[in-house]
Order: sequence, then C-alpha cells, then structure tokens
Amino acid sequence: MLEASDGAELPAIPGKRYFTIGEVSELCAVKPHVLRYWEQEFPHLKPVKRRGNRRYYQHQDVIMIRQIRALLYEEGYTIGGARQQIEVGSEKAEVAQLQQVMTEVIAELKSVLTLLK
Repeated sequence: MLEASDGAELPAIPGKRYFTIGEVSELCAVKPHVLRYWEQEFPHLKPVKRRGNRRYYQHQDVIMIRQIRALLYEEGYTIGGARQQIEVGSEKAEVAQLQQVMTEVIAELKSVLTLLK
C-alpha cells in the first residue's frame, strides 16, 4: 500500500462509485486545492462535474491521484516528469491491450483457417 508523507499508510479506497473532493483529499493525503491544480496539469485526470460545478471522482481517478502523488512526493519527479511517466504508462497499457486483441484475432483466424481446410 502507498504511504503518506508522514510515514502513515494511506487508507483503503472504499467500494463507492463516486467520491467528493473532500473524500479524495483524505484518501490521498493531498489538499483539495492541490487536486484542482493537478486537474489542470494532468489531462488524464478528469472528474465528473455535476450540480454547481461540484467534482465527483471515480475509483480510477483516485488511483491516478495516488500515482501522481507517489511520483511527485515520493519519487521526486517534477510536474512535467510525472506527466510524462503517466503518459508512458497509459501508452504501455494501450500497447498491451492491442497485443491481447491481436493475439485473440490471430487465434480466431487460425480456427477459421482450420475449418476451411
């Protein structure tokens, strides 16, 4: 589990669908104004906005915020460096997903080929 900067572990993420900025602030040990700033700096971080422009973060947003927090506070990255790390991570995930799809397509084509023979 990730640790807070004071050495205490971050709390587990509850199984809710949406979290308020206050809840995310407590879950990630980051102040709300920092979360709003990170939304501007990290394009992948887009909470849902509802009534009165209130932010509602989803589970994957909380995970990303913890990742950003770890890169900045624990690994010493700058904002730009953390942004690059997250982009590289998402690109690797896309490549892995495409490789999986390609493997499935190849397997299907092989089965079709054996049917045709």
